[in-house]
Amino acid sequence: MKRDIFQAIADPTRRAILVLIATQALTPNALADQFDITRQAVSKHIKILNECELLEQEKVGREIYYELKIDKMKEVDQWLEQFRKIWENRFDQLDDLLTKLKSENDES
Repeated sequence: MKRDIFQAIADPTRRAILVLIATQALTPNALADQFDITRQAVSKHIKILNECELLEQEKVGREIYYELKIDKMKEVDQWLEQFRKIWENRFDQLDDLLTKLKSENDES
């Protein structure tokens, strides 16, 4: 079952896992050591991240290493882009207003 990527990032623990594996591939045990939750709970989070296609896994001996599929995060970035444009426009308008007010204040 494929899940929606936003389901994955809705949970703070899964977001933290993504941050950890963004820089280096980690095993489930190494991930579990970073949290105050059980190895089984970490495995459930990994399963959801896998279902959202956010992880790549590589088997090395008996260990499985997980790393972030950074390209998949583009889906989130594209969704956020619409809000980024709105806020940039609002900041530009605020900047124009402040410049105008400063100019009027300097003239008086």
